[in-house]
Amino acid sequence: MTFLSLWIPVYLFVAAATLLFLWYRKGLNYWAERGVVYDKPSLIYGNMRGVGRTQTLRDPFQNFYQKYKHVAPFGGFYLSLRAAVVLFDLDLIRNVLVKDFANFVNRGNYYNVKDDPISGHVFNLDGASWRHMRAKLTPTFTSAKMKYMFPTVVAVAKEFVKVLEREATTLASDAAASKQGIEIRDLLARFTTDVIGGCAFGLECNSLNEPNTEFRVMGKKVFSQRRHGRFVFAFAQAYPNLARKLGIKMTPNDVSTFFRKVVHDTVSYRERTGIQRNDFLNLLLELKKQENGLSLDEIAAQSFVFFLAGFETSSSTMSFALYELALHPEIQDKARAEIESVSARYDGEITYEGVREMQYLYQIFCETLRKYSIASITMRRTMNDYHVPNTKHVIEKGVIVIIPIDAIHRDPEIYPDPERFDPTRFEPEAVAKRHPMTWLPFGEGPRNCIGLRFGQMQALVGMALLLKNFKFTLAPQTKVPLEIKMDSFVLSSKDGIHLNVERIASS
Repeated sequence: MTFLSLWIPVYLFVAAATLLFLWYRKGLNYWAERGVVYDKPSLIYGNMRGVGRTQTLRDPFQNFYQKYKHVAPFGGFYLSLRAAVVLFDLDLIRNVLVKDFANFVNRGNYYNVKDDPISGHVFNLDGASWRHMRAKLTPTFTSAKMKYMFPTVVAVAKEFVKVLEREATTLASDAAASKQGIEIRDLLARFTTDVIGGCAFGLECNSLNEPNTEFRVMGKKVFSQRRHGRFVFAFAQAYPNLARKLGIKMTPNDVSTFFRKVVHDTVSYRERTGIQRNDFLNLLLELKKQENGLSLDEIAAQSFVFFLAGFETSSSTMSFALYELALHPEIQDKARAEIESVSARYDGEITYEGVREMQYLYQIFCETLRKYSIASITMRRTMNDYHVPNTKHVIEKGVIVIIPIDAIHRDPEIYPDPERFDPTRFEPEAVAKRHPMTWLPFGEGPRNCIGLRFGQMQALVGMALLLKNFKFTLAPQTKVPLEIKMDSFVLSSKDGIHLNVERIASS
């Protein structure tokens, strides 16, 4: 072998690496070449440098929005390997989510139905697959179907009251422990795990009484552990077709195996015995019987996303709400008075109709979702070149479009003194005066959150029963303001939320 032949592989590698570097560097000049406002990106992380370590996911979008919102209707952004735009103008946001939705049907999330069937759920799916699934699922989330599941939610909420009463009694008898208070976030996550386990799978998870049930463990794992590092995740998002050919999966194997087995076993049991239950799975089984109905893996995927979306977002929202109510006893007292007044009209019970009449509690729910945007952004992918109205700019096909939900919710020009918790912002008269795109916790348009009615019902029922039975105050361990966890995809407090809980004797 000659000396030159030994060096040929080295030369080829250097040449390929150089071409790759030049190609990647050119990509980072994408917005400069198009005359769009942008911030200079880093070579690997784009405009997301420090996310998960020194800043939260919401921070770069909040800063970008505040810097350019009066300069242009949108700005150029870099999501690691991908060029994206961040929208500032509310009318443009409405165009993307509603008026021109046909060009922004897809979210642009990576999924792999072949190798990772549980990822093929309605939140991820694109194009015709999404339309087909959304059309099938929409009838299962009507108000009538929510009323159908309401008794299950109430039953779990009443069990939660018993568990919290035991916790409060034990705490009151231990002077040292009482100074720490009760960590309410984990208890609420166990509550919502049991609700979703019952409503999605028809199973009694019992994580309220047994914190380490497999449902709870697997649910926590999805949000606390990633299958791959940031680079593989960014690669799959940027080049989904290639990632699918490489068989890249995002769901941990044990999580996928667990949820698929739960669904397959439960479906098999119900079909064998003919048992019927008032839950989401029963509704999916009806879809399975239809022509071109859902497969077992499709049912598992929809149940999986219903579980994930339902237990984490609702428990976090309720945690933040109780934190604010502990800080503001006058708001807490007003909410409790409304709950008592409404429930008195229904023989002291929390009913479906009664919860719908609790306007002030609903305003607290809305204000919590404004101040604490559990999902700080939502995304769409442009299907065809899009000429931005009243500008010379074109958002090209395939570019990711980002709506900075948290930045809008915390804009002082929309919500004066945004750090102040004020449920009156959501009185009907106040809401009517604002642009419809100023409150987007569930998205908007044809691709809004399909489970918003259920999430709202679950949170309001839980809040109503808790406030009816307990008084909440801050424990010394809870920091004011709360510190937000840096490495969490959804908004989460760093050290939990510790509250003092006192049983209301008259209830």
